[in-house]
Amino acid sequence: MLTQEGRVALSDIADLNQLKSELNRLPAVDVGDYIVELPPSKRAIAFRLLNKAQAIDVFEYLPPEVQEELIGSLHDNQVCQIVEAMRPDDRAELFDELPAGIVKRLLQQLSSEERQATARILGYPEGTAGRVMTTEYVRLREGLTVGEALSKIRVSDEDKETIYYAYVTDDNRKLVRVVSLRQLLFSLPNALIGDIASDRVVKTYTETPQEEVAQLMKRYDLIAVPVVDREDRLVGIVTIDDVVDILEEEATEDIQKLAGVSGGDEAALSPPLVTLRKRLPWLLGNIVLYVGAANAIAPFQGTISSVPVLAIIMPILANSSGNVGFQVLSVTVRGLGVGEITPQDTLKLLRKEILAGLGTALSLGFALGALSLIWSPANERWVGLVAGLVMAINVLMAATLGTLLPMGIKRLNLDPALISGPLLTTTLDALGFLTFLTLISAALNVVSR
Repeated sequence: MLTQEGRVALSDIADLNQLKSELNRLPAVDVGDYIVELPPSKRAIAFRLLNKAQAIDVFEYLPPEVQEELIGSLHDNQVCQIVEAMRPDDRAELFDELPAGIVKRLLQQLSSEERQATARILGYPEGTAGRVMTTEYVRLREGLTVGEALSKIRVSDEDKETIYYAYVTDDNRKLVRVVSLRQLLFSLPNALIGDIASDRVVKTYTETPQEEVAQLMKRYDLIAVPVVDREDRLVGIVTIDDVVDILEEEATEDIQKLAGVSGGDEAALSPPLVTLRKRLPWLLGNIVLYVGAANAIAPFQGTISSVPVLAIIMPILANSSGNVGFQVLSVTVRGLGVGEITPQDTLKLLRKEILAGLGTALSLGFALGALSLIWSPANERWVGLVAGLVMAINVLMAATLGTLLPMGIKRLNLDPALISGPLLTTTLDALGFLTFLTLISAALNVVSR
């Protein structure tokens, strides 16, 4: 891994020949990190110092915006060589980010084989196995011997993305068996592939959501999974490096959506306008939601003026119940995201959260009640009892909504992360204030008689 000291040392090299030697010696991923941190005016210069093989490897590690920038600054011949040498799935991911005009031009410059492979991947919906698979895999026929299979791999499959699994198909390309490189190496050369390969093939379909593919590979500890079409014909594989990217992407999306970031795909160093576009809609929406909460409070202005200590208690009530709701929501969304729970587990999860919520409700209710007793004048000590009761009620309500809302969204086949934290906490605020002030008003009427 390239350390900060290493980056500084590279930046201090004034001799371009020396810098070229150092960059071509480093791992491609580290060179990619170094180029990304350079000023835009120096990125193309550093990239041109790389030899062809290193440039191709480094390019795949660069973020889409830097790739697009380099495409605009390099000669067409250099661009064509790099894009042609990219793996089909990485090329398709790049094309997703580029303007349509550039994609069309680059497609025309690809060889017919690479153009066809890329077009096939781009033809599948985003977020599916077909869109993230690679068409570079080892395919064998059942009639081959182990010796013939190993010879075929040495001669024809050197550039495949992975050779640790070979997929056995029939004459119609239907996937029938799978054999590992370990099995090939430790079998007799004259043994038939059909005899040593396993017919228990873990596979996925082109339309399968990418999150399900990731869970499948995690469940069965696979480094690659074959992708078939509706007729069980082998069309590609999804490899472990793609799954790592998928899991990171899904986790990022869920976390940001829970925080109210539109789209769930904001990068830490996104341009300010992108950040504004991602965050402002939810913030404006929150104002609208809080107008609802404010309207719930408005009829009780007289009550609040009669009992000033309410101005101290209400923010604590809102913050505590909102935090409880967000905790439950985060655990539920995460559980749904990683396949730990399904909508069928709703009652089981709700029972667990309510039981845990009872302990939380009693603890927080007692704490707020005690504080309210301390802050309230002697003639308003009853406020502490009401505050503690409402805190307990609101905590149980938070646990219930934090469980049921994402489960309900999941049953509709939508993303449970759509139930963002700000939406839940604002709803809880409105309900909590309404309950609290209603009970306070009722108690005031009793006390004043």
